[in-house]
Amino acid sequence: MKLETFLQESGIGYERHSHPTTYTSQALAHAEHVSGHMVAKPVIVKSGTGFVMCVIPAPAHLDLKRVAAALNEGEVALAREAEMADLFPECELGAEPPIGPMFNMTTIMDSRLKSDEFLVMQAGKHTEAIKIRRPDWERVCRPQVAPITAD
Repeated sequence: MKLETFLQESGIGYERHSHPTTYTSQALAHAEHVSGHMVAKPVIVKSGTGFVMCVIPAPAHLDLKRVAAALNEGEVALAREAEMADLFPECELGAEPPIGPMFNMTTIMDSRLKSDEFLVMQAGKHTEAIKIRRPDWERVCRPQVAPITAD
């Protein structure tokens, strides 16, 4: 299912933006003229129960030990590129929208994103982004909120 269809069916408003090709979340922030702290980037981890979508600010780095603790798991590992291609068949690799329920994944949101009014994110292609109100994003994702980034 395409992101826009998913959001429309969920009753979520958004702005769709086109921009020059970007391959990193920081480049997306630059292209969208926003702080990297407003860009929500997904990092997929594999836990004992399956894949989990961790959503963190663009400039942050995921702390796997914190993610494991939040999930009550002994350890978690980053998903491999081949696994990512299987998990997100309709998306360009690296342009996955950070909306776990769209892909039947649990979502964990870094607590640093909690203070943002809006989030900007890739929309499945390296040339498309959406801007969404953070409370609306939370309503559709129902994320667990935890400090999952390195300090």
